[in-house]
Amino acid sequence: MDLHTTDDAVIRRIRYFTERERMLRENDLYFYNQPVEEIRGGARVLVRGREMGMYASYSYLGLIGHPRINKAAREAIDKFGTGTNGVRTLAGSLTIHTELEETIAEFKHAEAAVTYSSGYATNLAVISTLMGRGDYVLSDKLNHASIVDGCLMSGAEFRRFRHNDMEDLEHRLQQVPEGAAKLVVADAIFSMDGDMVDFPRIVELCKKYNAWLMMDEAHSVGMLGKTGRGIEEHFDLWDSVDIKMGTLSKTIPSVGGYVAGKKELIQYLRHASRAYIFSAAIPPAQAAAANEAFKVILDEPWRIEKLRANAERFLTGLKGAGFDTLYSTTAIVPVLCGSDERAFALTRQCQHHDLFVLPVVSPAVPEGLARLRATVLAAHEPEEIDYALEVIEKAGKEIGII
Repeated sequence: MDLHTTDDAVIRRIRYFTERERMLRENDLYFYNQPVEEIRGGARVLVRGREMGMYASYSYLGLIGHPRINKAAREAIDKFGTGTNGVRTLAGSLTIHTELEETIAEFKHAEAAVTYSSGYATNLAVISTLMGRGDYVLSDKLNHASIVDGCLMSGAEFRRFRHNDMEDLEHRLQQVPEGAAKLVVADAIFSMDGDMVDFPRIVELCKKYNAWLMMDEAHSVGMLGKTGRGIEEHFDLWDSVDIKMGTLSKTIPSVGGYVAGKKELIQYLRHASRAYIFSAAIPPAQAAAANEAFKVILDEPWRIEKLRANAERFLTGLKGAGFDTLYSTTAIVPVLCGSDERAFALTRQCQHHDLFVLPVVSPAVPEGLARLRATVLAAHEPEEIDYALEVIEKAGKEIGII
């Protein structure tokens, strides 16, 4: 197809993004898809030949490169090789997969767990397998795209409630017809804003209206709770979540996703969810790495304490400088810039001063709410955070954000 002569909706979309990317590159404002050449410790990376402080990582506890986790991965390769024999249902299940799922179940205080090839596939598979026509799914407006896609794919009645607005959630629960199955799903920590769901109230409402509760803990495992077990531990409300979803690619430095819950639920998902039945198993090295990472979290609780201290230092510094960090109370810190152009300009200034941060702009967030989505890690030292604050504040003043 000749893109120069054809003119339809698809071509117009392609041309729009091509032109946008070209403009950004020409003005030194394109910072996506940059290959990291080397990870040097938990909080420094080599990019384009320059060492930078990493403030865009999901490795909240700084576990990437941990010697115990690396050793477990190497031993798994020696024992199993680099791949599996196929899908889990047939020949792809290895003993390391069973070990990992048992570890996850214990970590999340659940009867059983099942793993998938990615966190995205987990949400897509679980919601679309459990819910169907005639059912109702109630989803926080700021939930991750994988949750939204799972809701749409399920064919259930899909209703969004206002972000963290429990009165709106209750109103929507009251609208569900008598006898219809209903699922309430929300992120525990919202990935773009860094705020926490009103967990006690959402638990109360699900019990009151007999709704299933699913929590996406992609960003809360390792960040919430005394031992990093997540939002149930944080609020001391164990056994409040029916479907405990999480990823193996953020705090856990591997790849994949999981669901923990009652044995009957997990067995149903093993035999009914298409992403489990028709996707290749997690490679053995990655399964072993994830398995060991959960154990390291429990053995090294200082990481959780340091992460919280670092997050508080970063948030306090940004607010003191006059930045809007929305409602974040966690290590995910939105640095609000306003326009897309200001977000790109702030990113450029930061990267020119060796801070690896990235912009989040429309349509990923609403127009006028462009931001840096900065993250701090347990691997950061106080002086590194202070340097980052100094760079961001100076740039923010020059650009006119503060």
